[in-house]
Amino acid sequence: MNDKYILIDKKVILEPDLMKWGRWMEDAKRHVGNDELSDGTWISTVFLGLDHSFGNVGLPLVFETMVFPDGHNKPMAESEMWRYYTYKEAEAGHAKAVKKYEKLITK
Repeated sequence: MNDKYILIDKKVILEPDLMKWGRWMEDAKRHVGNDELSDGTWISTVFLGLDHSFGNVGLPLVFETMVFPDGHNKPMAESEMWRYYTYKEAEAGHAKAVKKYEKLITK
């Protein structure tokens, strides 16, 4: 089973060659979104390069948004997280997370 992927023009491409995948990952621009809100909350969406569906049937989950409520200082266990199949879904998910947390700040 191959679970390694790269991005070409925002499209998820299966990469069966481990060395090619590794070289691509070294230099790739993998951030879809990266925002720090006024209260220090950090929201990051990245292309993971690996399928995080862990054998579930369907498209590979290769993008992830994580919210760090206290910037870089909170443990990951306290962070909210979502995963996506496509670049477009990841962009929309990132924007939704930013909007959600900006609303929480202004309350």
